[in-house]
Amino acid sequence: MSQTRHVPVMLQRCLDLLAPALQDPADPEPVVVDCTLGLGGHSEALLASFPTARLIALDRDKEALRLSGERLAPYGDRATLVHAVYDELPEVLERLGVPKVQGVLFDLGVSSMQLDEADRGFAYAQDAPLDMRMDQSTGVSAAEVLNTYPPGELVRILRAYGEEKQAKRIVSAVVREREKEPFSNSARLVELIRDALPQAAKRTGGNPAKRTFQALRIEVNGELSVLERAIPAAVDSLAVGGRIAVLSYHSLEDRLVKQVFAAGAANTAPPGLPVVPERYQPRLKQLTRGAELPTEEEVAENRRAAPARLRGAQRIREEER
Repeated sequence: MSQTRHVPVMLQRCLDLLAPALQDPADPEPVVVDCTLGLGGHSEALLASFPTARLIALDRDKEALRLSGERLAPYGDRATLVHAVYDELPEVLERLGVPKVQGVLFDLGVSSMQLDEADRGFAYAQDAPLDMRMDQSTGVSAAEVLNTYPPGELVRILRAYGEEKQAKRIVSAVVREREKEPFSNSARLVELIRDALPQAAKRTGGNPAKRTFQALRIEVNGELSVLERAIPAAVDSLAVGGRIAVLSYHSLEDRLVKQVFAAGAANTAPPGLPVVPERYQPRLKQLTRGAELPTEEEVAENRRAAPARLRGAQRIREEER
């Protein structure tokens, strides 16, 4: 598989956000964590840009780890690749004997490799088995979700994770069709969604199957519940002065990141205190005003960058214990 097509999203901006923490003369061997290794584009750039940094990179996809291992081999023992989901970051750091890190990067969503490998079933543009597991050695597939979940649960998933207004129509059609024959491939699901939607709904927002596929992928991989644990854990792992950058690709992810950063940057003191004790002071400083978007030039070069939203924060004080 060629790696040339993989263009890391908002790469220079991510490097710029993390740079002050990874170039601090007070810390000659900074540790940076890439929580979503994928094909290793961001990781390679981190190692090349910050020659004294050590990289720890996580991915739940064994094939991604294998390919990235080849790509990052020239950096030798500066790069440690770990098969783990990103909410397991605290355990990974403990195992490696790393108490605190100077930088953390998340590039959420599906990696280019998973979208481009037809047999993984992530893409609605080509027919493939309905799998969608980022780690194919564990968990239930998208086909099992479609074939076995009760109708009410499917409606909830499509609404909550796909923001699909036509969830009831789509689920009614799914339930009717799965009784005739269980779902196994993506093309049948795409066709069913096209048939189920009213004309007006088909005219807006790209491929009509997009929201359903997103919802199934999030459910299969537990993405939002994992993220709810992972972002606070990553903030906790930062040394004072450490920085975190998070790339999100849909509003549900971005909202979670925004909430964690806003809570960390808030003063939590009860109103009316003449002096605010240390324990109520903000732990984080937000480095981006709202979410930053990719430039028009970048989107023109890499259409997968279009939905990206980038937020950054810096750890400004220790946790009170």
